[in-house]
Amino acid sequence: MAWDRAWDRAWAIAVGGIGIVLFTAALVFTWYFAATLLLIFTGMLLGVGLNALTNALGRRVHLPHAARLAIVCTVLAALLAGVAYLGGATIADQASALSNTIKSQISHVRSFLENHGIDTSFFDISNATSAAPSASGDTATAPVASPTARGQLPGAGALASSGGAIVSQTFKLLFGAISAVGNIFIVLFLGLAFATQPSVYHDGLLFLAPVRHRVRATLIVDRIGETLERWLIAQIIVMLAVGLVTWIGLAIIGIPGSFILGIQAGLLAFIPTVGAIIAGVVVVLASLASGWIPALSALMLFLGVHAMESYVLTPLLQRQALNIPPATLFAFQILLGVVFGVWGLALALPLVAIAKVMIDHFKTYEAPLAEGA
Repeated sequence: MAWDRAWDRAWAIAVGGIGIVLFTAALVFTWYFAATLLLIFTGMLLGVGLNALTNALGRRVHLPHAARLAIVCTVLAALLAGVAYLGGATIADQASALSNTIKSQISHVRSFLENHGIDTSFFDISNATSAAPSASGDTATAPVASPTARGQLPGAGALASSGGAIVSQTFKLLFGAISAVGNIFIVLFLGLAFATQPSVYHDGLLFLAPVRHRVRATLIVDRIGETLERWLIAQIIVMLAVGLVTWIGLAIIGIPGSFILGIQAGLLAFIPTVGAIIAGVVVVLASLASGWIPALSALMLFLGVHAMESYVLTPLLQRQALNIPPATLFAFQILLGVVFGVWGLALALPLVAIAKVMIDHFKTYEAPLAEGA
């Protein structure tokens, strides 16, 4: 009897140790490959969204899944192409003008703060504008090249150094563009792959679970899928509403670049709380160039749009999808944003939603067992 107890205790300790090692290895793996995992998760979210739109179309049109998915993808591609064709030049011009306006307003804000003795080292402003005055400054202090120096060509070392720097910067920009485009194609491919055969990946994921826990795993996976589908559809509606209202409101006020400001406000609405703050700062900075009255009007418009999003659209559309306390969501946004950067900040809400579904399921499942005990 004592031997059996000792054996059971040793076995429990061994299993617990193996579990701790595996959990630690999973954490290390997640830490080192966080960017790749979040990229795959973004593709999965796209697949869930496409599948949700396909299922919504199936309630109206009785067609095979592949045909409905093709219709959804065609409509979305046509909408994007139409926006690019009709507003491509407008977007490019307004984006360039908006960038110059934002830089100018940030410089004015920085000068105002420095004049009042406030440290502005947290501003990250390019030194390109400060380099120009120094180059065109007092020419008397600049060394004058000798006639023989003027006639000499640069040496081989100077040419090699300049050429190497140009090539290095060129390759850095090229690889950055290739990486961004590659990430977009990866997300699109994963989204289409998941949406084309959702049952295959659903069943494959359940196959990884032990047989005795497969029923519970099925409930959890189905619940997560339903929650993400409802949330994505509601989020798309909120983003469209925020972008449209912001664009029309700024156009009425007379703010230059209202179209591109509406687009960025709609896109940033995907990120709760933090996205709205960033969009509001950008709108106010862009409006300062038109005067204080337009800036105050834009601020009031932003507050009204934010109130509409937070107190009307989000509770109305997502009351059955998510029920996460704002402080909890904001804390996880800050945590994931600091640890994983922009990816963690943008994907904090769906990740927290998945965790909440799992916690709620286990709480519901364990409650009858505790009462029965």
